[in-house]
Amino acid sequence: MPAAQRVLLRSVTMWLLLQSLLLASSLLSASAFPKGCYPSEEEGLKTFRCSNARLTEVPRDIPNDTNKLYLDSNRIPFLPRDAFRDLPLLLELDLSHNAIASIESGAFRGLAEHLHSLDLSANRLASVSKEAFSNLKAKVNLSDNPWRCDCRLQELVRTVDLAAGSSAGIVCDSSAQEEHVGKAFLQVMADTDFCNVYKKTTDIAMLVTMFGWFAMVISYLVYYVRQNQEDARRHLEYLKSLPSKQRRSEESSTISTVV
Repeated sequence: MPAAQRVLLRSVTMWLLLQSLLLASSLLSASAFPKGCYPSEEEGLKTFRCSNARLTEVPRDIPNDTNKLYLDSNRIPFLPRDAFRDLPLLLELDLSHNAIASIESGAFRGLAEHLHSLDLSANRLASVSKEAFSNLKAKVNLSDNPWRCDCRLQELVRTVDLAAGSSAGIVCDSSAQEEHVGKAFLQVMADTDFCNVYKKTTDIAMLVTMFGWFAMVISYLVYYVRQNQEDARRHLEYLKSLPSKQRRSEESSTISTVV
């Protein structure tokens, strides 16, 4: 075989081997992701999609250079602390249409600097502490959740930056006042300061408790005085039945004791 053909054959063989290695590497990398999840690039941004992947928790092997993360339409029930701490370049996070009912404080730690969009709509959130969103600057969508309208929700709404057009979707699913149920929370909050109502309720409860203790103390003192008076009366009657000389001595002793 001529030398030129041997060189050409060797080059083709090396190229095929290189392509095989790249394909194997790609398949190995893809197999590390949960079923239904895959990386891509959209508008120059590195994206990781796990939509409709039947996930029950946030995946651990998300590439740390991901800019957009889609975890929507899954079965994730809660967000633990540091769930996204290895994603420092994340810009958008979609967690809509899950079963999220609780969010631990620190769940979004590490995302404060870059994240500008967080979608938590259509979940099962009824009450979340404002500390869960501490230092977060992202536009947050909290609509279509079964919210309990109270002071906690009021503090949360005043802490986060709500996504445009999403505020009308924050509706009272339950409330201490029945007339609030079914109404948009911001509309209700315009007329009701839930935290002030809570403070007044707490103050009244404290006053009732203090009054109860005061009444108990007074009742005990009255009982104590009456009991002593009754004992003294019985003792005096007993003394009257004694001979006169002994009676006078005992009476003076009893009177000094009562005084």
